[in-house]
Amino acid sequence: MNTLQKNINALYLIKVSKWFTLIMPIIVLFYESNGLGLKEIFLLKSVYSIVSVSLDIPTGYLADAWGRKKCLLTGCLIAFGGFVTYSFSYTFAAFLLGEILLGIGQSLVSGADSALLYDTMLHYKRENEYLKYEGKVTMVGNFSEAFAGIFGGLLAATSLRLPFYCQAGIAFIGIPAALALKEFNAQVHIVNPVRNILHILHYSLVENKSLRYDILFSGIIGASTLTMAWFVQPVLMYIDLPTGLFGIVWTVLNLVVGIAALYSDALSARIGENRTYTIILVFITGGYIATSLNLTYAALGILFLFYIIRGFATPILKGYINRQTFSEMRATVLSIRNFIIRLIFAVMAPFIGWLNDCFSLAFALQITALIIFIPGLFFLILQWREKESTH
Repeated sequence: MNTLQKNINALYLIKVSKWFTLIMPIIVLFYESNGLGLKEIFLLKSVYSIVSVSLDIPTGYLADAWGRKKCLLTGCLIAFGGFVTYSFSYTFAAFLLGEILLGIGQSLVSGADSALLYDTMLHYKRENEYLKYEGKVTMVGNFSEAFAGIFGGLLAATSLRLPFYCQAGIAFIGIPAALALKEFNAQVHIVNPVRNILHILHYSLVENKSLRYDILFSGIIGASTLTMAWFVQPVLMYIDLPTGLFGIVWTVLNLVVGIAALYSDALSARIGENRTYTIILVFITGGYIATSLNLTYAALGILFLFYIIRGFATPILKGYINRQTFSEMRATVLSIRNFIIRLIFAVMAPFIGWLNDCFSLAFALQITALIIFIPGLFFLILQWREKESTH
């Protein structure tokens, strides 16, 4: 097996260690069994996002300067510690510590994985195949999450805590996988890291306007799909879906994401960038509105369509960003995207949780759609104008 395939396989395993989430189909039930309401749940996830926000750009830069492999290994180790903490916790404060560890682990992995994949493809002069493999990695992640939903539901039938014990074991898989990676991007001695980070920020958010609008639009879409992932269980609870079916629904939704991600490169090539951007924005925001107006079993079909678009969006938008940046700053630029996703979610999540608790689930979904659509359309228009002016 050549190094290219070894790296791809190792990245698959790291993706599995992050995404084979046995806990996700039942985590809201788990929180509620420990006395938490939706406001507290969203607050925990907001803290996770704040940790990721504060570290995403520095850790992305660390991946460029220190090494993708070292960051991936450290991130997998810390994430393992986070799940071990969760496994033996019963209070909001203890869950908070677990979220902080998971946030640190996530920030070290995010950006570094995609950057290492792109550098590997570049080394073998196959960078034109990056989007295909990014789609496959995304597919592996979502298939992992899908099948984990089945097992998580079965484990939860015995105990809501048992999935957390098993989750720590799954997280451990990422550690030997990260050790097996080979890095191709050569690190250089860094004289002034703060100045270099500021230079990359200036380049990606000021100097290169097209890249700026891609990053901001991708950040908004990423935050919207992340938020919907946390709305799924409240929706299922609202429509009184039997608890035993939670895992099955979660499995189907994530299988849909994985399959859609696999064909993301074909969709982008077939309909072009501008139409792809438009379809993503319209269907994502439309999904929120349609769900809010159909809080019945019909919502399951709407979520199905929403997750198809989610599967297309992630690899396509990452691919557009990768295409416009350089190897020595790639992980940092991808981390800027993740920073924006987590920042938006961190600000939005407690507010949306409050809307749900004080008003209604439908109203919270509608306001979320508005928050996403207005800036999304704004940056989409700016991107179109920028492309017209450069042609």
